[in-house]
Amino acid sequence: MNVNAPARTFRDMDPPRLAQLLDAAAELGPCRDLGTLGPALFRVLQKSLPVHRMALWLGDPGEDRPETAWAAELGQDGFLARVEPMPDLVELTRNLQTDLWDPDGTGGGSGKALRDRGFRSFVLLPLRTPEQLVGGLALSSRAPAAFREAGPAYLVHLAKFVASFTVKILRLRQMDELNASLTLERDQQRILLQITNELVEHRDPRDLFQAISRSLRERFSFDGIALVLVQHEAEPLLRFLDYPTNRGHMQENQVFTVRNGPSQRAMDLRRALVFTRAELDAFEGPIPQVLVKGEGLATMCCIPLVSRSRVMGVLSFLSRRGDAFPEATVDLLGRVTAQVAVALDNAFAYEEIQTLRDQLAQENLYLQEEMDKDFGMEIVGRSPSLQKVLRQVETVAPSDATVLLLGETGTGKELMARAIHSLSPRAERGFVQINCASIPAGLVESELFGHEKGAFTGAIAQKTGRLELAHQGTLFLDEIGDLPLELQPKLLRALQEREFERVGGTRPRKVDLRLIAATNRDLTAMVESREFRADLFYRLNVFPIRVPPLRERKEDIPTLVRYFTQKFAQRMHRPIESIPTRALEKLVAWDWPGNIRELENFIERSVILSRGRELEIPFSELETARPAPAPAATLEEADRAHILKILEACHGKVGGPDGAAARLGMKRTTLQSRMRKLGI
Repeated sequence: MNVNAPARTFRDMDPPRLAQLLDAAAELGPCRDLGTLGPALFRVLQKSLPVHRMALWLGDPGEDRPETAWAAELGQDGFLARVEPMPDLVELTRNLQTDLWDPDGTGGGSGKALRDRGFRSFVLLPLRTPEQLVGGLALSSRAPAAFREAGPAYLVHLAKFVASFTVKILRLRQMDELNASLTLERDQQRILLQITNELVEHRDPRDLFQAISRSLRERFSFDGIALVLVQHEAEPLLRFLDYPTNRGHMQENQVFTVRNGPSQRAMDLRRALVFTRAELDAFEGPIPQVLVKGEGLATMCCIPLVSRSRVMGVLSFLSRRGDAFPEATVDLLGRVTAQVAVALDNAFAYEEIQTLRDQLAQENLYLQEEMDKDFGMEIVGRSPSLQKVLRQVETVAPSDATVLLLGETGTGKELMARAIHSLSPRAERGFVQINCASIPAGLVESELFGHEKGAFTGAIAQKTGRLELAHQGTLFLDEIGDLPLELQPKLLRALQEREFERVGGTRPRKVDLRLIAATNRDLTAMVESREFRADLFYRLNVFPIRVPPLRERKEDIPTLVRYFTQKFAQRMHRPIESIPTRALEKLVAWDWPGNIRELENFIERSVILSRGRELEIPFSELETARPAPAPAATLEEADRAHILKILEACHGKVGGPDGAAARLGMKRTTLQSRMRKLGI
């Protein structure tokens, strides 16, 4: 019996059966795949129908075969056993609405097979949505007319009910596949980023190769990695090898006299090739003897290194397993190798340059131009960190905004202050400075604001303060963190109201000035510990600029060394013309806790000790005279130093599972807020 237009509303259903369907939703809801939905649905249906066999499948049978199928039969012993679904039932589902048969009906080949097994009732339910066919449900019973008694309305709503869960499973599967794809892409991008970081960090070819090998070993499973180079017309050369279980048949700097091996084939075709044990064994010459019999390789992946449209060699991955290089792995290794090729090409070029540079006997100091003079100051250096500061200086200089210079002692904060002044509209007026740490606390007020005659013991004459001297110019307050707490309110009022009174005076004095302050202390921590007024800090912190220490701009050290050498050589009339390359390298390696001031003093001492035309560096002082321990840092300073160290280890990455926030055990937003507070 074929029921083509059964009842469509819940009013046509028997209320108990409707209640059973609604109750079943809670039991079927947690099912996420066909393997869990099938048994759960079988148990649900047995509560209302005498079901002894059930088949459930997903997918449209009109589009090849169904994606997945599940079938089970209730044995005479009462246990449910998995069986194979009958193929023709799946095909019948496509054009049916609902199909029923009894012993006197026809059911095709599957119907006869079921009757032969003792089944007397059968129903075939297509599982449809308004858009498409999503599967099918076949129910069999050993009782006659078992499903006719249920009624067409119940069967139609049962199909809709089951279809909703099959749609859910299909969507969950699609979501799982999408998540898997996104996870794979994320992992691949993470690997590429890690490799990129390694490429940036290393210039020496061997260091670069070892770093790449180490990174790839963390992600992929292979036994060894080899770098084969081809230079000009020379034979292929095994330049680098990382093969911990090497049996000695492969060695670095080994020349391949046979040019038609796996590496050559990959270079000729300019694409990644994977060779099995049988393919390796088929090569002529020593290849089978070395790779297969000697090293026991089961598979080998050769990827050509192409840079500037030139094949420079091959990166080969070696494995004693036959399944080490699936297609996805080879694709990712190919993307990695494309980056590696450019980096290695640059590394070898850098190696050549280093060799040529070491051959130069002298470096003419007088051919070295003085560093950037855009600011009209002796600001020496072109490092990114310094250039960032100079851009900030150039940005804020034309305004009248207050600038707060932050940085360690000896980093050149005063030079930055003078540069801001020289680029400002007040450049033609005075630049007045005062070091708040170098003046006794009792005299700071008089130095800043001036005093009237007889204002205090010893005030035998009137004195003009620094604020007045800086009128229409710039006032530079160095070491503002050492300003006595009791003077801070008066300074704040003078800055806000643009007027002040001299010590012992009664007449307000107007002043128009631009303020620049500097400190090597953590003002935020001082505000929290009530050592510095918060309102003054906010007034000063309009445009903060952090001047980097010398250890963060090591690329500027050679230029600074040349600059100071020339400066002191001319002053002392010393005929110094060159600086040894090795000396520069050692100077760059030193941390210079005293920053530029320490470097300047050290070079001055070196010029004094030099007896010829070459600068003589007293390296023994660097080796033995380690800097004295720094005074105990505040909690904020320690926190800042720790965060900087972690950021450096994470290559500046804040978020993500391998970022600084994860290492510090805090949320990314929390770390970013802390970094802003610490001026990072």
